[in-house]
Amino acid sequence: MNPIHGPIDPYEAGKGGTIGELVRYGLALVRRNIIPIALIMAAMVAIAVVTTMLDTPRYTATATIQINDQSENVLGEELDSESNVNSGWDVDRFLNTQLEILKSRDVALRVANALDLYEDEAFYAAMEVELPAEGMTRAIREDLTVGLLRGNMSSDLPRESRIARISFTSANPDLSARIANEFATQFIQSSLQRRYDSSSYAREFISEQLGEARAQLETSERELNAYARQAGLIRGRGSMSDGDTTSNSVTASSLVQLNEAANRARAERIELEARWRAEAAQPLLSSTTVLANPTVQSLMTERARIDSQVKTLRARYLDDYPEIVELQTQREELTNQIRSVAQSVRDGVRGEYLAASEAERQLRNQVGALQGDTLAEQDRSVRYNTLAREADTARSIYEGLLQRFRELNASAGIANSNLSIVDTAQIPTGQSSPNLFKNLLIALLLGAMLSAAYVFLRDQLDDLIRIPEDVQGKVKLPLLGVIPVSDEHTPEEDMLDPKSPMSEAYNSLRGQLLYSTADGLPKVLLVTSSQPSEGKSTTSNAIAYSLARMGKRVVLIDADLRRPSEHKRHSLPNKHGLSGLLTGVDTIGAETVHEVAENLSVITSGPIPPSPTELLAGPRLAGLLEELSASFECIILDSPPILGLADAPVISGLADGVLFVIESDRGRAGQLRTALQRLRAMDPVILGAVLTKFDSRKGANLYSEYYGYEYYRYQSSSDGTA
Repeated sequence: MNPIHGPIDPYEAGKGGTIGELVRYGLALVRRNIIPIALIMAAMVAIAVVTTMLDTPRYTATATIQINDQSENVLGEELDSESNVNSGWDVDRFLNTQLEILKSRDVALRVANALDLYEDEAFYAAMEVELPAEGMTRAIREDLTVGLLRGNMSSDLPRESRIARISFTSANPDLSARIANEFATQFIQSSLQRRYDSSSYAREFISEQLGEARAQLETSERELNAYARQAGLIRGRGSMSDGDTTSNSVTASSLVQLNEAANRARAERIELEARWRAEAAQPLLSSTTVLANPTVQSLMTERARIDSQVKTLRARYLDDYPEIVELQTQREELTNQIRSVAQSVRDGVRGEYLAASEAERQLRNQVGALQGDTLAEQDRSVRYNTLAREADTARSIYEGLLQRFRELNASAGIANSNLSIVDTAQIPTGQSSPNLFKNLLIALLLGAMLSAAYVFLRDQLDDLIRIPEDVQGKVKLPLLGVIPVSDEHTPEEDMLDPKSPMSEAYNSLRGQLLYSTADGLPKVLLVTSSQPSEGKSTTSNAIAYSLARMGKRVVLIDADLRRPSEHKRHSLPNKHGLSGLLTGVDTIGAETVHEVAENLSVITSGPIPPSPTELLAGPRLAGLLEELSASFECIILDSPPILGLADAPVISGLADGVLFVIESDRGRAGQLRTALQRLRAMDPVILGAVLTKFDSRKGANLYSEYYGYEYYRYQSSSDGTA
């Protein structure tokens, strides 16, 4: 076992272990502080009851309104598109914004103005404040009234709902209902007013933009007309959306028309030329055009009739027959007429061809002349086109703003609210506060919190060593033994009985000491404590007797040269002892080493010297211990307490092990740590601590593994019970 660190301390397990250990530790703290906790809880309950009895009854009225994320379209989606005030993903933020608007100063001011609360005595009486003085300004009255309204109005919106609750609390139930309803009404009116105001701002802004656009359009039109007049451009104004204004020019229009006429003349000339060439290539009387002429057809018909008559007469007469001669003359005249008419027809075809060629030539000449004029005009149209586009842009902006302005004028003042009243506030029939049950719950909660704080602070500030677990937790020393308190007998009487709980506890301590170092039982054992009367001498004797009963030769030295006690405990003379051995007056012998029991000897302190510390710090003590080690297996030094004295730290440097004695319910952690700090300055081997005078029955109010611990007892010879 490590003499410095020792085993794992149950104190740490009690404070940082399992949940069960923490619960038991907490219950132990409650049991220990049950009276202060009860007093705190009783005081808080009494305060709650008194406060409830003295408080003025107040009444709360509640109205409910529905908050939609958009209003209905009145003028259609195009004109009412602004009514869609929220998107689906931002519904929570929108609803919270509406609640903040409801709590705003503007809505409260509207309520105050609507109900004229500035001079209402009933309102101020219900708010439990004095009526404002006559000389108070309007602004101060507004601040006071609005502050009362906002301070006593509450609103909330349950999750997964659009129904908001508006509540108002006052000492007058009728006034609470009226103000709650007015808050709902003014909230809706405020929403509509904000919409109208936002539309008004838009109309004013667009009106200003419209005036600027109109002025810009007029300027652009004037610049365009001035340049057209200066450049001599005559054009029809049209939209510039196609990006070209050349077609609107008079010259360009004329060129287009003449070019179309020239194309038609060319086509007509080509057709007539082909007709003439076909006509000229045929014999005169074989031409289809000639044969199709009605005059030619009539003459040829007449000639055929004469040929028929001549043929009939030749069948009976000779060629010189007068009638035949006459018919032949007529036939020749008809043939000449046919040729003459046919030639006229052919000349007509040729004349049409020549006329078409001349018309084509003249149109081509005019087209060529207009092409030059058009090209010159295009050079002058560059600036014109730029000005025309600027004018068209200004016109588009003006027309768009004008259309939007008309829409805003049409929709101004025509809007449905996205808020609607679901239930109006009714006059409350019962008071909402003070609520005794609620106040008691609050008092109990506050009492529990104050009690917890008190218990926590007391536990943190309490540095008494009460239970065995405190030795490791507060002093950081291994616990080697726990010695119970003696109730019925003195410790000396209990130790005389080997079957007593105290004897058994010291036997357990002896077992720990036997294995406390790497070599087993320390050769020189120093027993000390931080302050007097902690059971240091009793522990020294108990260890000495216990080891002696095991057969080990033990010598007990009373090293307390200021308040010695071993000579009284063993009824020994104190004329010779440790002080004489250290000064050289006495030597080791029967006068200084007294055998009080088998294997146990005692060296008393001897006469009290004038300077014990200097005597103990001298070289003779080390030699004395070395000499005694040759005769005894264990040397136990019963030293004085550490605090205020240098004796124990000086002796500890010569000991093979130091046993630190702590009295239960007396030793304080800070005091003990200071004592150990002084002791460790000599670099001793501290084996551990032993807790004395421990009453296991007190563990009921502390978390301790030793609570309710009953030491094993031997069977009674009288009744046979254990």
